[in-house]
Amino acid sequence: MSNHPSNQQAVLTVLSDFGDRDVYVGVIKGVIAQINPQLTVVDLTHQIPPQNVAAARFCLMNAYPYFPVGTVHVAVVDPGVGSQRRAIAVEFAQGFLVGPDNGIFSGVLAQSPAITAVELTNPDYWRTSQPSKTFHGRDIFAPAAAYLANGVSIQQLGQEIDPKTLVKLDIDICKQTATGVMGCIQYIDYFGNLVSNIPGSYVEGKNWCVQAAGLTIPGGATYSDVKVGAAIALVGSHGWVEIAINSGNAHLQLQINLQNILLLRKSTK
Repeated sequence: MSNHPSNQQAVLTVLSDFGDRDVYVGVIKGVIAQINPQLTVVDLTHQIPPQNVAAARFCLMNAYPYFPVGTVHVAVVDPGVGSQRRAIAVEFAQGFLVGPDNGIFSGVLAQSPAITAVELTNPDYWRTSQPSKTFHGRDIFAPAAAYLANGVSIQQLGQEIDPKTLVKLDIDICKQTATGVMGCIQYIDYFGNLVSNIPGSYVEGKNWCVQAAGLTIPGGATYSDVKVGAAIALVGSHGWVEIAINSGNAHLQLQINLQNILLLRKSTK
């Protein structure tokens, strides 16, 4: 089964930590346009904190369901560029993933497993057979993604690899405990909201609270359930339990950081 759309109106998304000050993002889009200027290219974000693979994993995992089947997602947050880490393309039920094999795709693939994975070893689908040691986004990932969106089969891009060997980040799973659910902070958004790896399904129809950093934070439905400046735990639009401050920045105010542990438990209120 192929995920390729039947026309050339394919969609390609780009996610990176490049920011918008330099020309790197524009250059990547230029490389894509050289292969097919008709492709629809969507910027997911280029404001991932530098080298923060975990944040990129979270953003991509929460964005892919909103795109058509067959969409090609290019993700370039690549602290290991130029090292022995593999450059890969992955086919999954919703489309394709192209980028470094550093765990950036592990969130998506935990929800929708890989069908096929290849290492991007075929220079026919690179921008140049002598790619830059520091800009694989331009020379390998962007062209491979554009060719995929153009209808080239994933097998043509390189050597097939076992999807089980793809790198995973260790933040995909929360654990049930005797007193509740233990998880960790997997993402901090622009507003300073602390997004956990605990799915919102755990709190449906329950009175609940969250314990983190020595604090007990009440569970609620909206930010305004507590007074301005107070902390609340709720299920965000992304479907995960998060800690927020009404009209404030939970990250700064509570001094809770990525990977910090939290416990979700029933509340007596």
